[in-house]
Amino acid sequence: MLKTNSNYNPDVLSCLANLSNDEVFTPPNLVNDILNLLPDKLWSDANAKFLDPVSKSGVFLREIAKRLMKGLEGEIPDKQERINHIFSKQLYGISITELTALLSRRSVYCSKKANGKYSVCETFTSEDGNIYYQRSQHTWISGKCSFCGANQEVYEREDSLEAYAYNFIHTDKPEEIFNVKFDVIVGNPPYQLSDGGHGRSAGPIYHKFIEQAKKLNPRYLMMIIPARWYAGGKGLDDFRSEMLSDKRIRKLIDFENSNDIFPGVDVAGGICYFLWNRDDLGHCDVVNWINGNQVKSERALDEFHVFIRSGQSVPIIRKIWNLHNNKRLSDIVSSRKPFGLPTNYVPKNSGIPCWFTQKIGLRYASEDDFCDDNELLNKWKLLVPPAPIAGQTDFSKPIGFYYDGNVRIAKPGECCTESFIVAGAFSTEKEVKSFKTYLFTKITRFLLLQTVVSQHVTREKFFFVPDLGNYEGVYTDEYLRKKWNITEEEWTFIDSKIKNISKIDSEND
Repeated sequence: MLKTNSNYNPDVLSCLANLSNDEVFTPPNLVNDILNLLPDKLWSDANAKFLDPVSKSGVFLREIAKRLMKGLEGEIPDKQERINHIFSKQLYGISITELTALLSRRSVYCSKKANGKYSVCETFTSEDGNIYYQRSQHTWISGKCSFCGANQEVYEREDSLEAYAYNFIHTDKPEEIFNVKFDVIVGNPPYQLSDGGHGRSAGPIYHKFIEQAKKLNPRYLMMIIPARWYAGGKGLDDFRSEMLSDKRIRKLIDFENSNDIFPGVDVAGGICYFLWNRDDLGHCDVVNWINGNQVKSERALDEFHVFIRSGQSVPIIRKIWNLHNNKRLSDIVSSRKPFGLPTNYVPKNSGIPCWFTQKIGLRYASEDDFCDDNELLNKWKLLVPPAPIAGQTDFSKPIGFYYDGNVRIAKPGECCTESFIVAGAFSTEKEVKSFKTYLFTKITRFLLLQTVVSQHVTREKFFFVPDLGNYEGVYTDEYLRKKWNITEEEWTFIDSKIKNISKIDSEND
């Protein structure tokens, strides 16, 4: 007979399946880790007001209610009076869909109707209570929503379909939704929306919830978001700069592997959450979680133009930065489409020799379609793929980037499509081969890793890699360790983050 544990009583909110990678339900244990960042005195403050502007399951409001119930016991000893006060005067939510509004009310009020027979709160006169949802509309200007940037062709839908026009960010005056001054805003916003680009292209949206929340000027702001903002990219450059310069971000908790907090959910580049404290400026306490272990550091987030996620990397970057402050590979690596030819360019029977995808190889491009604005054609070129780690979302595992199988040395007179970028262009074959050995070292690829939070490795990602200028002979990690005074401890860390070239080659045979 199958044995069962009669004492097992799972929390239903820990068992919910996510709607998608963009609408992720937050596990209760993670919610409590986030709430633990707040000062304890808040839980005994009967005037404190809390908002979840992206309520999906209601778990944030429910866990806050538990803490207030305990913290206000002395001030409001009658249990029902305490419940009525907390739910009607302290907790507020804005749901992202009609379905999540019903789910949130059910988990917070124990009834899908806040004023229903089974609601734990006796003072509500409306079915909604303090959990708001109203179907919003996008505001289309030149094919894009002026509030969230959604693509009109994708999201202009009939009323029976979800439009993803989230209430909190589809208004110029979010303060008018409740007309309440909030002490704490906390939540897990949607991460992205399809932008109507090629294939499954999508643009970030989570930063808009943070920007909107700051307009309400709460005492504390906490949100769970993808870590891709560390290095900017696709609509995030201004947001990254603002976040890094904001001295009110006092704690940042970083997970290289999204599965560590969202089991079964792969978010490329990992996940983070933060504490923003309106009234307390200073350096940020950073905690990096890697394979179940945490590394802590206190630092200024804006020390560099991108955020270096690992505290162990910072002294290595500082050391090399001081030696090569003005010469970087980002100055010599080409932009995408180095010869103006897209990835889907159709090979020709004759013309300029051209490198296409690895599957097609070396074919031809028409001289009429080709351009050489940067005068690269007549040089020896190292071609590298712009997405060398496609498919890898877990950055806690060693990264490879480049190996013999995915790079090409293009001779003078040869060009390439957008399937490659030009990592370096030189006058001689010896130089390009020497440069290749430099790019293949673990230390060089480690420096590249510091700016990479997705599969895309574009020119600006090479910012921390020094340009040595003259490339001669074979470069090795032993040589670079001596040149840059890399300690044994630092090398052990570098070695753990980057794959061996020989291993990558064997994996791809």
